[in-house]
Amino acid sequence: MTKISSKEAVELESTYGAHNYHPLPVVFSEAKGIWVWDPEGKKYMDFLSAYSAVNQGHCHPKIVKALCDQAQKLTLSSRAFYNDVYGEYTKYMNAYFGYDMVLPMNTGAEAVETAIKLGRRWGYVKKGIPENKAIVLSCENNFHGRTVGVISMSTDPDSYAGFGPYLPLVGPVVPEAKTTIRYNNLEDLEKVLDIVGEQVAAFLVEPIQGEAGIMVPDDGYLKKAYELCKKHNVLFIADEIQTGLGRTGKMLCVDHDEIRPDVVLLGKALSGGVYPVSAVLADRDIMLCIKPGEHGSTYGGNPLGCAAAIAALDVIKEEKLVENAERLGQKFREELIKLNSPLIEAVRGRGLLNAIVIDQSKSERSAWELCLLLKARGLLAKPTHVNIIRLAPPLVITEEEMMQGVEIIAGALRDIATMKASDIPNELGC
Repeated sequence: MTKISSKEAVELESTYGAHNYHPLPVVFSEAKGIWVWDPEGKKYMDFLSAYSAVNQGHCHPKIVKALCDQAQKLTLSSRAFYNDVYGEYTKYMNAYFGYDMVLPMNTGAEAVETAIKLGRRWGYVKKGIPENKAIVLSCENNFHGRTVGVISMSTDPDSYAGFGPYLPLVGPVVPEAKTTIRYNNLEDLEKVLDIVGEQVAAFLVEPIQGEAGIMVPDDGYLKKAYELCKKHNVLFIADEIQTGLGRTGKMLCVDHDEIRPDVVLLGKALSGGVYPVSAVLADRDIMLCIKPGEHGSTYGGNPLGCAAAIAALDVIKEEKLVENAERLGQKFREELIKLNSPLIEAVRGRGLLNAIVIDQSKSERSAWELCLLLKARGLLAKPTHVNIIRLAPPLVITEEEMMQGVEIIAGALRDIATMKASDIPNELGC
């Protein structure tokens, strides 16, 4: 393939690709660890990690080798036949996370859709909910993906508006209880379960709400929500697609609350960012509610994905990435707070999943413009919800690299306060 310039890459995408994203003006050409390079050779620190899909760092050699080695032997069998990697993967996954069974999928949204189906089926078969009456609850301001079934749970108009009709009996809005379940609010959940609990099959929750702005719940919230679910015989489903696999300083974010969800959803970094792999974990009495032929995917459980996932999970333990995320995440937040920037309204997060909230009353410049300035100075991050910047580097980051990032952030916060919009570089390669 002929190497093209950043300008040519953007022009091609804009002309021939759907306009369903609004990227920062930077083009990735190569990457290794926490670093990426554009086609012109400019080097950047990645503080987004492909939304936590490259926790192990870009192009980790062990994961890439596992993928390449497997690609030379067998890439796909479909589930119409057995292959000699999938069984090994299922055993490895269940031993790693402590569950009985795994259902393989490809993307995070597929895993969530699978969880909805699994929760409903369990509700009918095990709980005895009348047919077509099973409710799957979630929280306000959730983000679980972009398929029609998943956006049916959304309260964000940017996610769902104009795509109806939607899937019924899913999400945080419960008309019978005249309640919308707010995140980190036990009273809302308890009220809903007291009123319609017999009809509720599952409660799906993000241990930290990512797209909502790295919203960290109060200590004990998840544990108490789990206990409410147990009281009402409701499955507790943890969406760990962004928060899991070491990102928050624990293998799973729910480990902070010392709970074991009935169902766990994994994706993103499950392959180290080299191949789409997601998974649904549950015990036998739940998982076997779905029978052969009732759910699956042509690529789910394929040899390439399985080999990559085993290597990716090995790397997390071998390189002590959970411990690194916990140690450096704490220091990172401390350093951001020490900046004492008047533009920072709040710093929040766990492990290496963090955010700064920009006080819009203190500057005319937006979080997007701050990200443009950071990009110009060699650090890549992305805003969410207008005034929040998510900061989530790969877990392989060193303390020296992290402090280099803090210095870039400090300088950008200092300088942007007096800059005009026209002063901020908004071009490729700047």
